[in-house]
Amino acid sequence: MILSSFILAFAMTQAVEAPPTDHPWSLKECTEWALEHNLTVTAQSLSVEGSKIEKNTADMAWLPSVNGSASESWSFGRGIGGDNTYENGNSSSTSLNLNAGMNLFDGLATPRRMQLARLNLEAATQDLEKARNDIRVQVAQAYVQTLYNYEIADVAREQLSIDSLQVARLEGLFSTGRASAAEVSQQKASLAQSQVTLVQAENNVRSSLLALAQLLELPDWEAFSILRPKVQMEEVTVGLPDIVFIDALAMRPEVRAEQLRLEGAAKQVQIAKAAYSPSLSLSAGLGSNYYSNFGTSGFWDQLRSNFSQYVGLSLNIPIFNRFATRNQVRSAKLHQANQALQLRRTEQNLYKDIQTAWNGAIAARTKWEASQVAADAARDAFTLTQAKYEGGKATFTEFNESRARMAKAQSDSVQATYEYLFQTRLVEFYRGGSLDF
Repeated sequence: MILSSFILAFAMTQAVEAPPTDHPWSLKECTEWALEHNLTVTAQSLSVEGSKIEKNTADMAWLPSVNGSASESWSFGRGIGGDNTYENGNSSSTSLNLNAGMNLFDGLATPRRMQLARLNLEAATQDLEKARNDIRVQVAQAYVQTLYNYEIADVAREQLSIDSLQVARLEGLFSTGRASAAEVSQQKASLAQSQVTLVQAENNVRSSLLALAQLLELPDWEAFSILRPKVQMEEVTVGLPDIVFIDALAMRPEVRAEQLRLEGAAKQVQIAKAAYSPSLSLSAGLGSNYYSNFGTSGFWDQLRSNFSQYVGLSLNIPIFNRFATRNQVRSAKLHQANQALQLRRTEQNLYKDIQTAWNGAIAARTKWEASQVAADAARDAFTLTQAKYEGGKATFTEFNESRARMAKAQSDSVQATYEYLFQTRLVEFYRGGSLDF
């Protein structure tokens, strides 16, 4: 409940904060803002702070515990007086004590709990880094999708410009009697369809900007825009999945977190086994009493005369506890085996993700190369068809089909470009590279 309230308060605080919207955001700016304001990352940061507190508690377990106590009681009626005989009357007693206790040996459970707390803190830190990596990938993917939608909108504007010029040309020819009303109407219908396509493309841009702004936890996205960098595309050689996987094992936080938890599971087995060992503790204390009854001396005199001290050692030897320790050891070993499987699953999932990213990069490169050729060919074909159409040697249908083929080829080329860009960056990201471009 406290954690949820803190996150809610943090979110409300961030909602008031005004992000800079006076310039288009780069991918780096988007990523940095998301890492600072995303609630998932914030929640994981709080988990790290909680692990720090647990580690501090474990580290302090070696220190002695010190407690003070004071009590006051009253008696009414017959009681023992100062001459050690029973008398009728009221009396009271005051007791003051200071006690200290310290664990000397517990089968090495305490130092291993300290080691376990340190491992848990390191694992939580790695979980935080994994959450940050997940946000980096999500932001980059949303950013690339927005860039793609921008490019598609540009293609739609180009098609609209082509149709607008053709409408103007045909209206001029119609005014001189060299074009029919049907030809003008057909071209205007094509222009209207291009306008619809542009509206849809612009709506897609707004939708992708909204999705990216929501991912960044931006309170106001209306003025939000992103920088459109000039992407220099070139063939990138990506490492084989096995090589990338070996590099990733050494640096991916999700793998390191599970390795640390496996080490922690081994410590838990040792902690459970420590219950088989004897335990030794040291205790010491100070105390005094004051009795107010018949014929007793003064308060300070009694405290001085009744002052006592003690020091003690306590040895506890476990003999039989209904197999509770044995079962605790068994449970700890089962947890250790399960954690080993979890580490293996994490490594397998990482390898599968790398395989998928690598295969996507190879496929994207092939698609990108083919789409470049197709786009150039479609544009050349449209240029020839447009010249024939304007010269009266091609029909409107042929012109429109050629224009549609060019638009599709351009869209496919843009999609392949950004897909290739993202997939190659993703493969390198698994090796410790950056997603920025």
